[in-house]
Amino acid sequence: MTDTVKPVATWRKVLAAILDFATVFFGGGYAIGYLTGSVTAEGFKLEGMPALILFALVIVYFVAGSKYLGGTIWQRILYTH
Repeated sequence: MTDTVKPVATWRKVLAAILDFATVFFGGGYAIGYLTGSVTAEGFKLEGMPALILFALVIVYFVAGSKYLGGTIWQRILYTH
């Protein structure tokens, strides 16, 4: 028997991308802000090198998750049938 793989619905791909970005941006931003003393009453405020580190973290998250780990967190949750 051959199993046919159903393509993932577009809405699931878009939702996974949005949730992944929010997860890594806010989680990573708060963690970097906490480590660098940039946490404010409203959240975090990153400037200069901490902001660049967050930008690099977002890129590494998506590349490593998609290419090496079998999907990002939200892709793995939403792409299962």
